[in-house]
Amino acid sequence: MREKKPCVIVTFHTTAEAMAVERACREEKLEGRLIPAPRALSSDCGIAWRGAAESRAALEKLLSDKKIEFAGIYDMELY
Repeated sequence: MREKKPCVIVTFHTTAEAMAVERACREEKLEGRLIPAPRALSSDCGIAWRGAAESRAALEKLLSDKKIEFAGIYDMELY
């Protein structure tokens, strides 16, 4: 059985915001990927960014620096 791992999830109101985060993270070499947004968190655009739990501070700084709007940031454990 797979083990759950801690991660940070960022949800968005629009797909454009999600795509902007993907592009910005790629430029800054922040690991992560777009995933279907967990329904327990959001039903906005249906896309979320999943990154390593230890990257939360860097991700928050990136969102602020690039002025990318988001719906919420959550610490979770996912497979």
